Amino acid sequence: MSQSDHGPRERIVPPGDDRERLHCPDCGFIAYENPRVVVGAVPRYGDKILLCRRAIPPSYGYWTIPAGYLELHETTAAGALRESWEEATARLELGPILAVFSITHINQVQVLYRARLLDPAVEAGPESLSVALFDWADIPWDDLAFPTVRWALEAERQAPASGPLQPVGNPTPD
Repeated sequence: MSQSDHGPRERIVPPGDDRERLHCPDCGFIAYENPRVVVGAVPRYGDKILLCRRAIPPSYGYWTIPAGYLELHETTAAGALRESWEEATARLELGPILAVFSITHINQVQVLYRARLLDPAVEAGPESLSVALFDWADIPWDDLAFPTVRWALEAERQAPASGPLQPVGNPTPD
């Protein structure tokens, strides 16, 4: 960045802080870099689970739950509903939070809901090659896109059918 550019261009530990932050010496602006929030759902239709086959990197062609980045001014619930519609034209009724995963090596926090698929007529959105409803025995376990998809599916399988739900976290260290 040239001297005439404005904005953060050096790292300092601001007074009262405990870590380096991007800082602009010209105006004093401090840029706080925070994790990205991913929101999604594990949608069920009876005994079947909705999965989406990814049409975008990373993990192109692998299966995932409908999930994606939370947008500004959006609640986690609204984001999970939006992502499910965008990826699978899925209309959901959200249940409680199923899991909160901290994926520190890629600076993500994932908030995933239990959900009931309201209509099995789903189809691939622009970020999906295909979508399908799977029985537990038919889930393509070897072709899941990310470890957190497996974690979420296992949490769903182990969760009580009704009553209070204690959200799970990372089953293994990140």
